[in-house]
Amino acid sequence: MHTVAAVLYPQALATSITLPMEILQAASQMARVGDRAAAKVRFLLAAPDCQPLTLGSGIVLNPDIALVDLPPLNLLLLPAIWRNPLAAVTPAQTWRGLLREQAARGTRICSVGTGSYLLAEAGLLDGKAATTHWNYFEPFSRRYPAVDLKTRHLITQSDNIYCVGSVNSIADLMVHIVEDWYGSRIARAIENQFSPEIRRSFRAAAYQNEADSSHHDEVVAQAQQWLQMHLATPVSMTQLAEQTQLSARTLHRRFKRATGMTPLNYLQSLRIAGAKDLLRHSNLSVGDIAWQQGLQDVSYFSQLFRRHAGMSPLQYRNAVRGKLFQADVSAEP
Repeated sequence: MHTVAAVLYPQALATSITLPMEILQAASQMARVGDRAAAKVRFLLAAPDCQPLTLGSGIVLNPDIALVDLPPLNLLLLPAIWRNPLAAVTPAQTWRGLLREQAARGTRICSVGTGSYLLAEAGLLDGKAATTHWNYFEPFSRRYPAVDLKTRHLITQSDNIYCVGSVNSIADLMVHIVEDWYGSRIARAIENQFSPEIRRSFRAAAYQNEADSSHHDEVVAQAQQWLQMHLATPVSMTQLAEQTQLSARTLHRRFKRATGMTPLNYLQSLRIAGAKDLLRHSNLSVGDIAWQQGLQDVSYFSQLFRRHAGMSPLQYRNAVRGKLFQADVSAEP
């Protein structure tokens, strides 16, 4: 059982609660179709007390549990705060100690948009990378100078603390968590189900304090960083092994133990993430995109892309741009 809780406060945006809930529940249901032993998701609405809470939008939510009674969690969500985030900061002083307790237990904690104010108030972002809604970059920096604010990243990760800059970006993080809980096949299915036109992979969108903070193998982290720096050039596993001063076999074994994937699979996932970004945001040809990702064989790139994304590069480009208006260049002026 994966237990997820969202903290309720009157200024919370409902979509930053319901979207993660729907994505995670859908992933669990998909996973259990093929494997009845796959974990279910239990979603709890938590508040300082269990009285019905009316959000600014007029939506009334009934908490399932008081914050002090929360069970061990796999994920704790701090929803985005509508308008002035300081309106939620003062009331939260009575329970911010609970955030510190959850963080100390290793619970994944994710703030959405200005929900990061609550993490900062609890001191959980001091000296760590974080982000918030773009409209509050300056006031956030002034109020929390000890936080390493990343204004160019929509997602940040520092150990078990995640910040996403907007409600849309929470989908990116949820797909990343789905992959961790249920594997890449379910994650790709969820990605395609929930509006691929707004999706970027977690690896492409996120700033992480380490190459991969989910493990502590410094040699593997070094290998990950080297691969990230050489995406645009053809690389071999022999070259990678030389960089780490390990045999290729030893590196392969340690890499897979630390990350859950082989070095080649990791490199391929990075390249596909970069390719998706270019397919969405550029007019480069498939061949040019393959070249920029260090793959000179366009046919191989297309096969690799289809294996990861479930569709061809051109099909993906059409899907992510399908809702954009396009000029009819053939029309007479």
